[in-house]
Amino acid sequence: MKLESNSFHDQEMILRVHTCDGEDRSPHLVWSGAPEGTESFALSVIDPDAPGGDFIHWLMVNIPGQVREIAEGAEPPQGSEEITNDFGKKAYGGPCPPSGTHRYFFTIYALDTDKLSSVDKRNFLDEVNRHEIVSAQLMGKYSRR
Repeated sequence: MKLESNSFHDQEMILRVHTCDGEDRSPHLVWSGAPEGTESFALSVIDPDAPGGDFIHWLMVNIPGQVREIAEGAEPPQGSEEITNDFGKKAYGGPCPPSGTHRYFFTIYALDTDKLSSVDKRNFLDEVNRHEIVSAQLMGKYSRR
């Protein structure tokens, strides 16, 4: 499976518009090559370089199995569910590093179930890993001026 974006390329800088210094608009995401048996998708955006360890910017589950794209700044696909992130909100929260250049890992997971229940940020990875068929990752970087 492959995850790409028209908003930024793998290993490159994320545009200001997608950060707390800009409009905090979620970037475009598109994925391909989902294997047979994929019932739904889950999405995570995590900054492993945060001072306190992994900082969760965006979590989403129950993305319908036929969906292959999330447009820039779009509402979550119908039927999907956003999970409260480390900003204390359910919507996308863009890069906002306190210092230095941080990496932001966007990961899409193909799952063998159409619905995950009772998922929160503490058990997200456990629940997703239990049903993961395959995943794909895209990494962007950001540093504040």
